[in-house]
Amino acid sequence: MASVLVVEDDQFVRSALIRHLTEAAHTVRSVGTALEALREVAHVGFDVVILDLGLPDLDGGEALKMLRGITDVPVIIATARDDEAEIVRLLNDGADDYLTKPFSVEHLSARMAAVLRRSRASAAGAEPPSRVIRVGGLSIDPLRRQAELDGVALDLTRREFDLLAFLAGRPGVVVARRELLAEVWQQSYGDDQTIDVHLSWLRRKLGETAARPRYLHTLRGVGVKLEPPQ
Repeated sequence: MASVLVVEDDQFVRSALIRHLTEAAHTVRSVGTALEALREVAHVGFDVVILDLGLPDLDGGEALKMLRGITDVPVIIATARDDEAEIVRLLNDGADDYLTKPFSVEHLSARMAAVLRRSRASAAGAEPPSRVIRVGGLSIDPLRRQAELDGVALDLTRREFDLLAFLAGRPGVVVARRELLAEVWQQSYGDDQTIDVHLSWLRRKLGETAARPRYLHTLRGVGVKLEPPQ
């Protein structure tokens, strides 16, 4: 079964979704705001997110863009809005599917199953290399998605791991932000702040800062490189 995050501010709808998904043997967590959703996704590995658009703190469309900045977890939009132009926009912005309220539990379950099949098939078809990458005290295993620093395991989110592995695979090479967006985030364009936030989180876990870097070095206006400490 799947690990599901329900992002819904209507308590009645939220409770119903939690009950039915739990009865279907899924593991369910729920939040009522976009910011709570971003915190959850950044720290917990979910299989799918069910996202309402009418959130109290941030429109779900904007929340979707922010989610796509930190994770590639499948997102199913669940909302009362049925404007075709908006549906197309949300799908182009990274939504994997769209359900218009009211919908049946069976309908939701079928859409979830289809999205999860596509996600797992894609992951299986893009198996990472088995070679362990070593840079200084860093050891990164792309196949097992595990990273260690000086023999101590690093607790990284999915996107933090992808960013670290991509840079570590090119030690000493300055990688442009545009290339990071394309290769790590699979986006042709985006906000540099997304990269800055993830670099900040990654530096913290590597025990360094932007002012006193050890592994991660930012060249202003050029890009980022990872190299062993001097």
